[in-house]
Amino acid sequence: MADPLDEQYDEYLAFLTLERGLARNTVEAYARDLTDFLAAVRTAGHRDLRSVGSPDVSGWVRKLAQSGLARSSQKRMLVAVRGFFKFHVQRGGWDNNPCQNVALPKLPKPLPQTLELDEVQRLLREAPLRDRALIALWYGAGLRVSEAVGLQLGALHLEAGLIRVLGKGDKERLVPIGGPTQAILEAYIRDERPKRLRGRTSEFLFPGRGKSRALTRQAAFCVIRRLARAAGIVTNVSPHTLRHAFATHLVRGGADLRSVQVLLGHADLKTTEIYTHLDDRHVRQTYERTHPRA
Repeated sequence: MADPLDEQYDEYLAFLTLERGLARNTVEAYARDLTDFLAAVRTAGHRDLRSVGSPDVSGWVRKLAQSGLARSSQKRMLVAVRGFFKFHVQRGGWDNNPCQNVALPKLPKPLPQTLELDEVQRLLREAPLRDRALIALWYGAGLRVSEAVGLQLGALHLEAGLIRVLGKGDKERLVPIGGPTQAILEAYIRDERPKRLRGRTSEFLFPGRGKSRALTRQAAFCVIRRLARAAGIVTNVSPHTLRHAFATHLVRGGADLRSVQVLLGHADLKTTEIYTHLDDRHVRQTYERTHPRA
């Protein structure tokens, strides 16, 4: 007598090959993932998919996690099983899909790359005045690259130590700047910006080559990469790296997350919480470097 699980397995792989037209390697990957799942199902005493419940699926996912399998692989395998059940539920008119209430494993967000203070100082030393002004906004004010290159002169209130920033979703925020950042911007506006304009007028703090255009994002990325090479920084540095450094150094210095959230223009505090993990990593590295060993 034919095994219903084998028939259901073969029927789904035929669907993937003949109807969806998936590549052979892709179908083989589905087959491996489903074979693992069906082995667990058989061990639990099931001989037909219709008797499998949500606890069976979630238990299988837990065992994958306990085996040390990467979360990305766990997610891929559960996606395969979800598709397997979806196919049979729709084709067979079943009342219940046991995968409905089983969540995909959440993948950890990679920690953003940042810079140490001495690396930022090396960048500033290598930078001509215009580029130093850009760094001052990315690191000294935590601006996004688009926020910095899109700044208009009218948004700067240097005498008050404030910048009016237009962020994501056209949301405005006031960002305070310290004395060093203020001094760099004042020097750039006074000494360097007029030379770059060459008699032209522009509403942008960082004018580009066109008559009414600002410096482009692409040009800003080229600036920071060139400076990083000159400063001997081998990691991949972008304007956002300096924004991360701004937030990380604030948290290390004792700033509360709500304040950092406002400064960065994050809509959700959860986005800002990543910097507490960065600080934890810094503490661990400091401990490993300085703690005496027996």
